[in-house]
Amino acid sequence: MEERPARERYKGIQELAHQYPVQLLCDLARVSRSGYYKWIKRQTSPSPKQLEDQNIQEKIRECHTGMKGIYGYRRVLIWLRRVYNLHINHKRVQRLMREMGIRAVIRRKRPYYGQKEKYVVSQSHLNRQFKASQPNEKWVTDITYLLFQGRKLYLSVIKDLYNHEVVAYQMSHRNDLQLVMDTLKKARENQNVQGVLLHSDQGFQYTSHQYNNALKKYKMKASMSRKGNCWDNASMENFFSHFKSECFRLRSFHTTDEVKIAVAKYIHFYNHERFQKKLNNLSPYEYRTQVA
Repeated sequence: MEERPARERYKGIQELAHQYPVQLLCDLARVSRSGYYKWIKRQTSPSPKQLEDQNIQEKIRECHTGMKGIYGYRRVLIWLRRVYNLHINHKRVQRLMREMGIRAVIRRKRPYYGQKEKYVVSQSHLNRQFKASQPNEKWVTDITYLLFQGRKLYLSVIKDLYNHEVVAYQMSHRNDLQLVMDTLKKARENQNVQGVLLHSDQGFQYTSHQYNNALKKYKMKASMSRKGNCWDNASMENFFSHFKSECFRLRSFHTTDEVKIAVAKYIHFYNHERFQKKLNNLSPYEYRTQVA
């Protein structure tokens, strides 16, 4: 999956910095915390070199638009020399184009006529609105993997954005559709799912017809992150980050059963005992029961 330009990732961090720790967002975006703060500083007081880069970018955009996007950075460099007598390094042009998120139009590949499984992609109806006014209004879900002793377990979780409570989870040695369907089934057994907005990424399990047909059957509404945008599901990533730092990375595991027991204990602790500042220093369970 192609990463977005650093500038776009910094903007995404800036949008969510009031809701989540900057370090967590930087880790998700694969950028350094210091780099993010340098970018923030440059927005208010650009350096002479930055102003020069902005001027060059305007000319690059002129070339890109005029040539209908067919020029890569090498031909853009030649165009800048011929039109503006601008002599700069090709690496600088390449960097500036990358920051702008523009590239040469790639020749369209020949169509593949073999059979492919059809998939369903939903809009990001959640739209980074990570607060809910009542239980079972907005849920988020995702899968993470747990490595131990050269083996791998997959953990699928569904979380309620009202009080950040884990409403269902399942574990498996396979990252497949069955894992997701089992998690959804478990959530239905514990909660009233009718009308719930369930947000996920665009993993193959969530875009499958079987998963989306199940949501329609249960009268739930699907929402999916935009492709390549980790911040659209930042709340779920936040839970996995806490789980791994507060539980999984603190000890060594030798068997699958040990991992499963540790996961079960942590999720019970997270739901019933771990107080959260955003919940008025109550645990998810306390917040839900006290408000009710």
